[in-house]
Amino acid sequence: MEIKIFKDVMIKNNAIGEDNRKLFNEQKVLVLNLTSSPGAGKTTLIESTLKLISNKVKAAVIEGDLYTSRDAERLEVFKIPLVQINTEGGCHLDARQIHHSIKELSLNELDILFIENVGNLVCPAEFDLGEHKRVLLYSVTEGDDKPAKYLNMFQAADLILINKIELAELCRIDLEYVEKEIHRINPTAEILRITALDERTLEDWIQWLNKNVQMRERPDESRN
Repeated sequence: MEIKIFKDVMIKNNAIGEDNRKLFNEQKVLVLNLTSSPGAGKTTLIESTLKLISNKVKAAVIEGDLYTSRDAERLEVFKIPLVQINTEGGCHLDARQIHHSIKELSLNELDILFIENVGNLVCPAEFDLGEHKRVLLYSVTEGDDKPAKYLNMFQAADLILINKIELAELCRIDLEYVEKEIHRINPTAEILRITALDERTLEDWIQWLNKNVQMRERPDESRN
């Protein structure tokens, strides 16, 4: 019975996710679902990214948190559209929440919508929000065992950003080993090494964003 209930929930969620994606495609806005464990650096990455792209593309952010609006408050300086979702203890965002949130945005005026999911390496892997790409931020401070321990999350990612690489030696992390572990689990994932606080390391990330913005008009942009 529990499995049936879970299936029912996922069927409803995925149907709403497809509706969201159809709308995003119609409005030609690239939507990214940004996931990670707590403290991996999602908001810092968004801050650094907005500094580099704000003069070139129009962006908005949906912030998902259990409680507080502190992350959204950090982004107010950029004067972009922001929507806060508080899950009140829920461990992930779902497609219904995104469907309601985008009613507060003028999608036709946007190039990129960042959805900062709740910090969690378990539940967000199961819920399609209607995004085009799922981006996983993975900090070296979490250790090198996370790809194998949180298999579903790493398998669901289109792009994996290995963050805080300046701390790799201090944390005794072999980045080559980490990348091999990721590709063993998800052979098709793109992997980039970054330090979210150092904009000089974000060149490949910005190029990846620009490429996907340019591709947003293609009809096959939806996730399979």
